[in-house]
Amino acid sequence: MSVPPFILASASPARRKLLQMVGIYPIVHQSNFDESQIKITNPIQLVETLAQKKAEIVAASYHQALILGCDSILEFNGIIYGKPKSPEMAITRWQEMRGRQGNLYTGHALIDTKQQKQLVYFRMTKVYFSSIDDETIEAYIKTGEPLKCAGSFAIEGKGGLFIEKIEGCHSNVIGLSLPLLHQMLNQLGYKVTDFW
Repeated sequence: MSVPPFILASASPARRKLLQMVGIYPIVHQSNFDESQIKITNPIQLVETLAQKKAEIVAASYHQALILGCDSILEFNGIIYGKPKSPEMAITRWQEMRGRQGNLYTGHALIDTKQQKQLVYFRMTKVYFSSIDDETIEAYIKTGEPLKCAGSFAIEGKGGLFIEKIEGCHSNVIGLSLPLLHQMLNQLGYKVTDFW
C-alpha cells in the first residue's frame, strides 16, 4: 500500500516534535475547532470527541491522506483541567496539585481518507506532582510554559523538574502516545517504518 501524506491536525509544537523524533514529518494543518462547544464531563469521552472533531475538520480538506487529531486534559480530584486561562489560575492549580497525583488523558483520532476509515482511542497516564513551594510555583508560571499546556505543566520542559514520577506512557503526557500511534497505523494496514 502506498503511503499517504501524514497530516497533524494540531498546532502543538510538542506533538510535531514527537512525530519528527520517530521519523514522521507531518504537514501541520490546525483545525481551529472551538472546544468550548463540547460539554462533556467524562474525561475519556471528552478527549476522544475533541480529537475526533479536530481530525474530521482537517480531513475535509484531504482526499488521500492520514489525519491525526489529538487532545489532552488533566483530570485532578474529579475536575477536568485544560489549558489555564490566566497565570493566577495556573498558580492556584499548582497549589492544589503539588504533592498529589492526577490523570493525564489524551484522545487520538486517526482518519485515513484514502481507505475511508477512522480510529479513535485514548491513553491515560498517572502523573505524580512534587511538593514545591509557592515561590517555585510562581517562578514557573512566570516562564509562560504552563499557560500553553493542559494541566499547567510541560513534562518535556521546565515542568519536568516538578514531576516525581509517572505511571503509563511517557509520550502521552507530552500530547501523543507513540506506542498507540504505532498500533493505530498497523490497524489501518501501514507500517510506521514506511514513513521514514
